[in-house]
Parts: sequence; C-alpha cells; structure tokens
Amino acid sequence: MSENPLTESTLLHTPLFDRHVALGGKIVPFAGYAMPVQYPTGALKEYHATRNDGCAGLFDISHMGQVRVQGADALRFLQFVTTNDVARLIDGQVQYSALLNRAGTFIDDITTYRIHADHYYLCINAANRAKDVAHLTEQAADFDIFITDESDGTTLLALQGEAAERLLQALTPTDLTAIDYYHFVQCPLSNANTTAIISRTGYTGEDGFELYLANGAATTVWDALLEAGASPIGLAARDLLRAEMGYALYGHEISDAVTPVEAKLMWITNMNKGNFIGRSAVVTRKSSGREKALIALKLTARGIPRQHYPVLVDGQLSGEITSGLYSPLTKGGVALAYVAPNHANDGAITVEIRGKQVAAERTTTPFVRSRVKKPQQ
Repeated sequence: MSENPLTESTLLHTPLFDRHVALGGKIVPFAGYAMPVQYPTGALKEYHATRNDGCAGLFDISHMGQVRVQGADALRFLQFVTTNDVARLIDGQVQYSALLNRAGTFIDDITTYRIHADHYYLCINAANRAKDVAHLTEQAADFDIFITDESDGTTLLALQGEAAERLLQALTPTDLTAIDYYHFVQCPLSNANTTAIISRTGYTGEDGFELYLANGAATTVWDALLEAGASPIGLAARDLLRAEMGYALYGHEISDAVTPVEAKLMWITNMNKGNFIGRSAVVTRKSSGREKALIALKLTARGIPRQHYPVLVDGQLSGEITSGLYSPLTKGGVALAYVAPNHANDGAITVEIRGKQVAAERTTTPFVRSRVKKPQQ
C-alpha cells in the first residue's frame, strides 16, 4: 500500500469515496483505486470493532471485480477454467476456487456463485481484474456462453462481526438466519428500494455477510448500516483480520510463481472432475514434489514479522515471510512463510528482523479462533 498523496488523476473512486473522506479516512492508492487505509480511530480499534463481541465492521470492497457467466455451456466452461468442482454447487451456493494458467500457477483466486445451472457470478481480485476478464474472454471462444464484466456498476460491501446478522436484518425482510455459510440469496433491501446478492461469506474469520448491490444504492445502505451501529473499517485492519486467520492473499501466498501444491490449496483443486487449465502441470508438480513449502509460524520472542523478512532454519536461509503481523488476540508475532520443503517440519526456525534472529516455532492456522457460522453437523 502506497501512502503517496493522491495526485494521480487515473485513480478510480468507489461510489463511497466521498463518504470515506467525510469520515476522515486516510486515502491511499490501492489496486488502482483511492481507498481508505484507516479512519481517525486507527487500524487497531477498527480491528477490535470487528473482532469484539457485540460489534460489526463495515468494509467498502467495491474495488473487487464481478463477472457474470451465462449460457448453455456455463457449467462446462467453469469446469474447464476453474480448479474446483463447480458441478457440486447447487443454486444459492458459493465456492472458493482459482484460475490457473497452463503452467499450473495462479492467475487469481476467486469465488463462484451459482445462480442457476446456466448462470454463475464470479468475484475476482481488484488487481487482477483486467487479466482475469481477458483470460476468461479468450477461453470462452469455444463455449456457448457470454461473459459480462459488471465491476464498474457494482458496489460490494462486507459486514463482518458478531452483530452483523442483527444489523443487516433490519434492512431486509429475508430471514438471514436461513443463509448458511458459503450460501447466498438475492433479496430486497427495503431502505434502498433495490435487490442485492447477500452471501454469508467474508475474509475476517468472523460471522458476516458480503453484499453485492447497484452503485445507486451504495450510500443509502452504507449510511443505514453505520447508523445501526457498524464501524467503518479500512484496508489496514482488513489485512490484520485476514492474516490472523491465515487466509491466502494474491501477491503474498499465491501468485503466478506457485501452484496449488505449494500454496496448500489442493483442497480447492479437484483432480477427479476432468480436464481443466493447468491440471497437467499440477499433476507433474505433485509427482516431482513441491518447490517450496508454505508454513505457519509464531514467534517465541518479541518481534513483528513482516512480508519478505528472511526465514532461517538451523541457521541457513530457507525462505521468507509472505504475510506477518502482531496478533492482538495471541499477543505475539505470527506469520505465513515459504521455506525449503525439507524445512517444512524439521529444524530450528528463526526470523531475521532488522538484522536480529528472533526465535519462532511452527504452528497451524488459523492463528485465532474462527467464528464463522457453519451449519451444525
């Protein structure tokens, strides 16, 4: 994230830009947009305004992209261009997945929404929007489908935290308790005279929703949720929440330099569904062995691990941090890192912080408890 003054006329604004400025948001360039990195209370208080009991944070994530895929071959097309098994979805269900290139490395990670058997909705990362749309359009040539990039006309809000369901319920007659984790409904928002896609999804580890709505309704819905008690949250707190859960981020844990084998994302890569772009390369990588290993670690001494800090095992350089932070809940430094495969499980591990070796230990993710509301088994 750059903190340079906003002088570039090419930066895009979300429909809520004026609201962020009025709230005192510190605006920075991010993925081609002018976005709030934090508000006057600061990122830590915004973090707690999402994590704490009885609270909910409201995020403007309208910089993300949205692509609609429709047509008789929509399912066949998505089976070919994504890693997960789209055939397993039912109407109203969401799936975490990825787009790979022929080399088996990541173009992007995405979510797939099944509206009907011949109608799907994709959410893609802001920084990857142009290449994702170009890739999908190129691959669509041999399929009976049409692709619509709806990003510029769509506002995407995330309402996350224990109070999210209660605050949002006041805006819709639809029973939100009936929406399971990674499911969605298309429902009216009474205060805005519009219909939205509301999914029980998020990027924080808290219960909550993501709302896709027309730009014209953005300020009305944003204002209503803040008035109801939600707190505005900027990019810095969002990244704290994300990293504390160990969720992957494009450009950090995933990129065009790693395959799902390295990124520990074979669970969204279905090798039994038939052919898909990158499949043969993933098969080869599985057979030959991963080139590096993604691990979770926590510091056992004081320090804050940051992206690109060197990771040493038995005193030898082994890799580097991909995402790191001071975790307010664990009250210590935690991180994700890529290391040499033979160091994934063995050897004394340290992180180099400003020239000093700080002791660490391997652990698992999430680093803190998840409060997403999954269906009872």
